[in-house]
Amino acid sequence: MTQPVSARLKIGLSACFSHADPARSLFTNKTLQYVEQSIAHWLMSAGAMVVMVPCPTGETARGDTKLSHYAEWLDGVVMHGGADVWPGSYGEVPLKDAWIGDQIRDLYDLALVEAFEQAGKPIFGVCRGLQLINVAFGGTLYQDIEAQHEGGLRHRDPVTYDQNFHEIEIVQGTRLSKLYPQVDTARVNSIHHQGIKGLAPGFEIEAWSLPDRVPEAIRRRPERGRSYIAATQWHPEFHKYGSTETVDDTPILHDFLWACATAKVAPKTSPRSGSGKIRDRAARVLRQALLRR
Repeated sequence: MTQPVSARLKIGLSACFSHADPARSLFTNKTLQYVEQSIAHWLMSAGAMVVMVPCPTGETARGDTKLSHYAEWLDGVVMHGGADVWPGSYGEVPLKDAWIGDQIRDLYDLALVEAFEQAGKPIFGVCRGLQLINVAFGGTLYQDIEAQHEGGLRHRDPVTYDQNFHEIEIVQGTRLSKLYPQVDTARVNSIHHQGIKGLAPGFEIEAWSLPDRVPEAIRRRPERGRSYIAATQWHPEFHKYGSTETVDDTPILHDFLWACATAKVAPKTSPRSGSGKIRDRAARVLRQALLRR
């Protein structure tokens, strides 16, 4: 039976950025914020209403809408894939110009994670989203897995793109292993060259890549008062529906939406005064950086 609109979950989706470019023939010198279609359709496949959460600051900003307003209104948020994370976001200098990432998007993403974490709303990360969540809570990254991790696989192939695959090992006893009972290893897509080097405090690894053992799924430990945060390095939304060649995306999606539905009916608590974990008090830094830009 089709759910009425009032009963559907409202899920935020972080924005991708295409920064102002005077050489671009379309939307010349305008900043674009957008979502990739398949991740929106992935969430909608389970009946969720999907809302892109635009960055509320910048040179054209008007009005008083804040990311915290979205966090109060929505039931959860998914952190999108996309550009590299700027190494400065975790205290490093880029080893190559090609790995400089997107500092402005980092600030926006960090502020978005901060807003939803303080509102106690579930957060799920995909690819870059996993890396950003890890950085937000104090972890670090390999700027390039092949260059910095001995024996590292080629986790990104620009030619094959989402048809590049490798195996993962699911850590037994984790929530992920309960979502995939009797599954020890699985096949996933691989579209990244950065990855987790140092895991953020308070998180656990739920899956490793094989054979090079780079973290492929993480989750915040479910301690009292902590909201749901989980992420995968692979793109579950790129799984071909009904295919058995790669791991089924459905259990991951339903787990996240179940967390959103549970949080929606849970007794309301006072907003958190600050986690003390998010890098740089991201919302304030975001306002300053985008206004300067």
